[in-house]
Amino acid sequence: MVDMSREIEKIVESVRKHHELFTNALPLIASENITSNTVRMLLASDLSHRYAEGDVGRRFYQGCKYIDEIEERALRYAQELFEAEHVNVKPISGVNANIAALFALTSPKDRVMALSIPDGGHISHSRFSIPAIRGLTLETFPFDAKEMNIDVTKMLKKIKLKKPSLLLFGGSLFLFPHPLSEAREVADEVGARIVYDASHVLGLIAGNKFQDPLREGADVIASSTHKTFPGPQGAIILCREDLRERIDKAVFPGTVSNHHLHHVAGLAVTLAEMLQFGEAYASQIITNAKVLAQGLYEEGFDVLCEHKGFTESHQIAINVLKQGGGAEVATRLERANIITNKNLLPSDKDPEEPTGIRIGVQELTRMGMKESEMREIASLIGRVIIANADETKVKEDVIELRKGFQHVQYCFDGKDAYKFPELK
Repeated sequence: MVDMSREIEKIVESVRKHHELFTNALPLIASENITSNTVRMLLASDLSHRYAEGDVGRRFYQGCKYIDEIEERALRYAQELFEAEHVNVKPISGVNANIAALFALTSPKDRVMALSIPDGGHISHSRFSIPAIRGLTLETFPFDAKEMNIDVTKMLKKIKLKKPSLLLFGGSLFLFPHPLSEAREVADEVGARIVYDASHVLGLIAGNKFQDPLREGADVIASSTHKTFPGPQGAIILCREDLRERIDKAVFPGTVSNHHLHHVAGLAVTLAEMLQFGEAYASQIITNAKVLAQGLYEEGFDVLCEHKGFTESHQIAINVLKQGGGAEVATRLERANIITNKNLLPSDKDPEEPTGIRIGVQELTRMGMKESEMREIASLIGRVIIANADETKVKEDVIELRKGFQHVQYCFDGKDAYKFPELK
């Protein structure tokens, strides 16, 4: 018979090794971040065992007095931070938030418009996901690959022609603000709602450094809470007051039964952190992204959109076809403890062998890295991919660089980010 206690030890050991890896690596995945120590403590609390179906003050369970206090704070902080008329913190993932928003605002056979996956759209926006589940007809936004953004003139014409009932902005590869204000007037002409998936850029929006979707014409923001926004994995929906009932019903009981209460507590803390530090954090993210992009360009990489400063977000997109393609480059970098991901670029057809990689600087910014470190990282990446240097030697230099950046910044506790948690 298998010794299950030993099997548990193996699981714990794998988690320890994961912590060790990220202690000594450069995490550049654009869809990840690191929470503060206070948030991690709350994620491990008794809240992770509990249910609180219903709303603040109107639960289906007893024992929710303190849960109500926590959720009320999360709602209040989010309304203040985003100047939102209504907030819902129950969605448990970004996709779940998108499902709730689209189910609230569409009916089967409606026509919606979103970015295609190669042009940067998230898979939940695609014909394989929510539109198919809801029975929607999907149109794609016309895209200008040179500008890495939606083609405004063609978009306006297509909206008038196709008359979609909903426009879904936002994406997974998201370098520049989307043309919300330009779309709003023509959306009104055809009776279309606008949903903005802010999952990648919510922290930049919180810091007033990207765009302001609610003021630019979005009816709803649906977003995860763990990318540029450095909170626990989960989601949030912000909307206009007149959509409160439709959104809330689409979330509960529509798509969520029990929301994850430990995540709500962690989200409340992160909202407080962003109220205090969000502007400085978002500003440094964008500065770091631009400096890293320039450094990579100078190393000889084909960094997209050099003519417009490379990026206005946390992300950098690089065509590495000449260096072997996205899969090969990401694998080689991982051997040097530089963690990135292969990524489709416009015109790519094969998601397993894309021409690009995507880089995000939000986690290393959260760890306190600034411009000089971004230039050093560009050099390290260049040594691996352009100069074909010894990956083991580059890995040693990565580990040395990381030694000075182990504590979470832009928060109230500033503790070790990757220390293995011990609950005793």
